[in-house]
Parts: sequence; structure tokens; C-alpha cells
Amino acid sequence: MSSEINRTFGEIKAERGAQAACDYLYNISVKNGYVQKTAIARNLKWEYADGNNVLEITVNLSKPEKNNKDIAKLLTAPQGKKYPACALCKENEGFEGTATHPPRRNIRTVKMNIGGEKWFMQYSPYAYYDEHCIVINEEHVPMNVGERTPDKLLDFADALPNYFIGSNASLPIVGGSILNHEHFQGGLHRMPMHRAKIGKEYTSKEFPSLRIGILDWYNSAIQCEGKDRKAVAAFAAKVIAAWKNFDCPECDILSHTGDTPHSTLSPICRKEGDTYIFTMILRNNRTSEQYPEGIFHVHPEYLNIKSEGIGLIEAMGLFILPPRLKRQLSEIEDILCGKTKYDPASLTDPANDLHIHAAMIQKLVGEGKAKDKTEAEARVRGYVNKVCAGILDNTAVFKKDENGRKGFAKFMAALGLEEK
Repeated sequence: MSSEINRTFGEIKAERGAQAACDYLYNISVKNGYVQKTAIARNLKWEYADGNNVLEITVNLSKPEKNNKDIAKLLTAPQGKKYPACALCKENEGFEGTATHPPRRNIRTVKMNIGGEKWFMQYSPYAYYDEHCIVINEEHVPMNVGERTPDKLLDFADALPNYFIGSNASLPIVGGSILNHEHFQGGLHRMPMHRAKIGKEYTSKEFPSLRIGILDWYNSAIQCEGKDRKAVAAFAAKVIAAWKNFDCPECDILSHTGDTPHSTLSPICRKEGDTYIFTMILRNNRTSEQYPEGIFHVHPEYLNIKSEGIGLIEAMGLFILPPRLKRQLSEIEDILCGKTKYDPASLTDPANDLHIHAAMIQKLVGEGKAKDKTEAEARVRGYVNKVCAGILDNTAVFKKDENGRKGFAKFMAALGLEEK
């Protein structure tokens, strides 16, 4: 079965192009129930136009909410002889399942050569966006964003130029939910960050063929564009290496505490025609007494909406909010329109499902009663919109204030770049 799918995928790609081949694999994954389109259709979705940018917000009813501390433990947990070793391993394909590991009989994959290594591609059962694919190393090795990562992403972009591809950061708090197996995420969808423009351009004597700049986006992102693949890969590798050892105490950025690294990034690649577009979101996972969950993580006032780390997809502007919010936000709407009585005292009880939203409810109620459920929903979603934008601002290592602008300029200078 696997060999037949790989053969057909290759034939379709050669005869009709990359998108036709991807359509073939995606349709199989939908028809056999691995990508559950019916369940996905029940997710709540809306957009938030915020100045020059647009955020996409979803409440995903299929994806469980994970705790940052549990995610971090995966990196140091003993691997033992568990089979398959994790949910991403190649051995999941056709696996019948056990009492502790769900069946994966209906996964279908295609082989890929990424960075001279054996990888494979499959589709995500959660499907956060159009044709959400996962590209996975056949070896069970930890996530690592290093100087070889750009060439791996560029290999994928050359193989399937119809899709974007990106990697989660490789450290807890700022990384994804699976850190113990190297993988990328990509797909057909045009992410909100893809629509962002370069706000401030720089020139480089070392890379004169590239257009380089700081992206006009919430978090701190550097983008380069060019047709010379080697130049793009070399510049990206230079940024990755430099960022891992860059310190800017005035912006709370320290690359290391002793031997513990704090700085990494999320690289993203896509092609438009024969031009490579490579974006790097700078991340740092330091914590402090004020922000024990992470200085550049979701701040306390927003944790009721989103407590998980902000990984690749959300850093690019597509929010995956936990399923509990469908119920909780509806109950808050009932309070706003008077369907349910507002009882502030009851919200002090941790056993109350709405306890974590007490401050949000107090603020919304204080703005006046909604005339009906429709108005209440609009106001609740408006609140969530502002929270999501605020969360992305939290993740910015260089804030949009004078101090942050100076810090970013310092890093760009360290890369040998001059403002245009």
C-alpha cells in the first residue's frame, strides 16, 4: 500500500505537477477518515482585521490543551523501548494500537529526501488550515533549529513549491507541543504572516542579491527574499547562529544562563515563482520572577484564553484556541445579554468553570448589557481578538517601543546589515 501510494504520488507529480500530487494524497487521507473534515467543520473560526494585519482565530474542538511543563518534560523523559516511540514516528503508519497508544491504521505518507536524510510527509488529522501537512524525520531525533535547517526547508520548497514549510522553535515554552521528534509543518494555506510586508529594509555587502528587512508584524521577524538559493540558505544560517549567542539585557534577552540556551527561532520558507522567501521569527524562552511562565510567553492577563506555548502556526497569526472556549465563551455571552445572572462572588470559586475568566467578565459587564446574544458574541469575540494580538506582542523579543527598536537595530548591525 505505502509503495503504491509513493509510486502514484511521484507519477502524478511528474505528469501534472506538485499540487495534483498533493491533492491525491490529501483526498486519500480525507476519504479514509484520517483527516476528519466533518469534525474540523465544527470548529469556530473568524478573522480580526488589525491595522495592516489580519489575524485568523479558531477554537479547535479536536485538539487537546497541553501544559507547557508537560511538553518540556518530553525532552528529558527516558525513551525506553516504547513502540512507536512517539505520535510522529514512521512506525505509526498502519499501527493497530495498544492500550497506551492509539491506532494509526489510516495514516498515508510519502517519502521525501530532506537535507540528505530520509523524511516523509503526511497530513495532520487536526487540519488547522488548508492541506495542513507534517514533514517528519524518519529518525526519532529531537527538534533542532540549526545552520542546516535552512537547506532542509529549501529542499522541501523546491520539491513542493505549492506549499509553505516551517519549523517550530526547538526549546520549551517557545516551541511546539512535540519537541522530541524533528518535524516541520506546512501546507497550502496562505498564513496571515505571509501577507505582512517588510517594514524596514536593510542592505548587505555579503548578500547583495537578497532583499532583507524587518517584517511589519507583531513579533520580531527578519525576512530575506531572493532567487539565489545558496545566498538565502547562507544568510538564514548566519541569522540562526548569531541569534543563538546574541545578548541584549536592556530588552531582557540573554542567550544563555550558564550552559542552558534560551534563544532559538522559527524559520519559514516558501516560493513565489522562482523567488525564495525565508522568514525567521526570533524567540527566547527565559523566565523571570515577574513572568514565571516566560518573559516572551503569554502574559498572565491572557492565560485564560491561551496558556500553551505560542508555536509556529500561532506566531504566524493563526490562533488555535482550546476547545473549552466554545462552552465558556457561550456562557459569558449569556451573562452579557442577561440570560444568566451575573454573580461576581461565584467567580471567586476555583471550581466554577468561569473562574479563570472573572476579570474578562467583569470588564465586559462593566461596558454595559448586550441587547441580545448576537451582540454579546460580537463583544466577546472582540475581547478575544485583542487578547490574540496582545499575545503576539508578548512574544516579540524586540518590543515596538524605542528600547526595542534600538535592540533590533543592534542585532541587525551584528549581522553586518545597514538600514536602507
